[in-house]
Amino acid sequence: MKRSVSVTDVAERAGVSLGTVSNVLNHPDRVAVATRRRVQQAIKELGFVRNEAARQLRAGRSKSIGLIVLDVANPFFTDIAAGVEDAAADQGLSVLLCNSAEDADREKHYVSVLEEHRCYGILLTPVLTVTRQMETIRRRGTAVVLVDYGATPRQCSVSVDDIAGGRLAVKHLLEYGHERIAFVGGPVGIKQVSDRLEGARSAFRSAGKDPERIAVIETDAMNVAGGRTAGQHLTDISVRRRPTAVFCANDLLALGVLQEMTRQRIAVPDDMAIVGYDDIDFAGAAAVPLTSVRQPRTQLGRAATELLIDEVERASTHRHRQVVFEPELVVRASSDLLVGKRAKRAASPAGAA
Repeated sequence: MKRSVSVTDVAERAGVSLGTVSNVLNHPDRVAVATRRRVQQAIKELGFVRNEAARQLRAGRSKSIGLIVLDVANPFFTDIAAGVEDAAADQGLSVLLCNSAEDADREKHYVSVLEEHRCYGILLTPVLTVTRQMETIRRRGTAVVLVDYGATPRQCSVSVDDIAGGRLAVKHLLEYGHERIAFVGGPVGIKQVSDRLEGARSAFRSAGKDPERIAVIETDAMNVAGGRTAGQHLTDISVRRRPTAVFCANDLLALGVLQEMTRQRIAVPDDMAIVGYDDIDFAGAAAVPLTSVRQPRTQLGRAATELLIDEVERASTHRHRQVVFEPELVVRASSDLLVGKRAKRAASPAGAA
């Protein structure tokens, strides 16, 4: 293999000291213009690429934030990552994206790898709960901020009030006269899922109804395939006993349920109303646009990154904060027949005139 061009090679070609090359790379304002141009020309001629990893190792911390999400295929987390990247770029930081795939062992592995690489800090959506491993690495000096997950006062977190979101979704369905409502989501051990289910039950209690009447269909994963399987379970129930509405713990599940209802020729929302959660872009673009509980996705990512930067850069004055955003219900045709009819009229030539 060809030997990499070193700083020494650049210094020899430019006829300057190693310190001068270092200043050109790190503090160019300290070097005379003519000397700086000579060093830059040597760098160009030799094809020198600085060893950023070695420099960061000497500094004791890299310039990369580790972001561990539950499902990188879910657009909700893609949007969070976009917010993280925007805030990180403002501070000259990069982002390393890791996918735990809702697997606790995989999450543990990525946390260890990021600590070993001396990452700037970690943004994490835990699979189940805050583990002892996370507490340990924080004590060793790696800042950890929880994303889309409420936490204890011992660390920073950014989340949405998922109990309130679940309450909004089911209150909406109850107001439309639905008595038999199903909840689709899982594993229920995921905090966001359990909080959204608790919000659904809270809406039942507020309406003077037994919260145990909500039919819970637990899924193995929060994806479209899981939604289709849940939809099959719903259609296996006799029409007389089948729920007339379903609240899904995220939009991917809701899209899967919608696909199965379409396949089984069950009209949405006439025979089955559907409400999702997250309000990803695909929700409004579905064949039957989905009613969904909106989360400020990019704001979650940006706010979490800002908290992490504050904790790292101002450790002596930093105070842990738990930032909680309020959810918003966006009503569309999957739960409101009138909304669907109005949208169709607006899209027709007559409606546009």
